Amino acid sequence: MKRREDLANPRYRRKLNVSYEAGAFGRFSEAIARNLGTARFLVVQTFLVMVWIAINVLSVALRWDPYPFILLNLMFSVQAAYAAPLILLAQNRQEDRDRHALENDRAIATRTQENAEYLARELAAVRLALSNTVTTTELRESFDALSERMEQLLEPRASQPAPSAPPAQSRH
Repeated sequence: MKRREDLANPRYRRKLNVSYEAGAFGRFSEAIARNLGTARFLVVQTFLVMVWIAINVLSVALRWDPYPFILLNLMFSVQAAYAAPLILLAQNRQEDRDRHALENDRAIATRTQENAEYLARELAAVRLALSNTVTTTELRESFDALSERMEQLLEPRASQPAPSAPPAQSRH
């Protein structure tokens, strides 16, 4: 056996050049996980197990898996060995989708909050600008007060006699 001096780094291992599309495999695992968790799957599996046991107990000629049903247990083990990783893969993909949706929701909430704060500032600025603006009621009241004052100023002149014209001087 050849001894290596550098034990800190692992040896280079050849990769098996097995290529697969991760997205397609993920979709496949989600489809399997989605079907494994249905009542239909449980009913079909229960029916198949009952048929399996009935054939192996009642039929002497077709008995391929006698009483301890070792082959049936092996089938359940294989099913569990494949189902568990597929279900975990489907859950991981769902968690990734949920995380992405949560990040998207947070970004939208942040933008919405920023927009609401901006609109609140703009509304406050408009209110400040309008606080110094004269309303029609205030303008009408001021106009009425001015009209009354004008009438008061003009009344004493109306009660005084009109001044007479100065006497005309003749020129001779």
